[in-house]
Amino acid sequence: MSAAMTFYPQAINTELPSMEVQGVNAFLKDVSVSEDAEKTIVSGFYRMEKSDKPLVYTYTYHEMKIIVEGEMIISDGTGKEVHAKVGDVFYFPKGSVITFQSPSYGVGFFCGQRKEGEA
Repeated sequence: MSAAMTFYPQAINTELPSMEVQGVNAFLKDVSVSEDAEKTIVSGFYRMEKSDKPLVYTYTYHEMKIIVEGEMIISDGTGKEVHAKVGDVFYFPKGSVITFQSPSYGVGFFCGQRKEGEA
């Protein structure tokens, strides 16, 4: 028997709670979680708005992200910096330190190899 798919209509319109980092306008919500306890993956949306300071995030898991609205400036610990726009895809390996900022706002859809709520 085939497993049933799950559908999340208009998921991009999900209200994103603040990540509660002082001085940073960053918002994130897990939308979908796999049922595989050994290889759990989580997907959802991340929003970055112009802020007093950037969000510096250390990945404790592997994640991929595609920019779906706006723009972000994303840099890593090696000094590589990208002005990300709609359609750009990123892979953030476990252990990477990534800095996010935006001149206005940007929204990314992510899929990460972690448990729900571990971001």
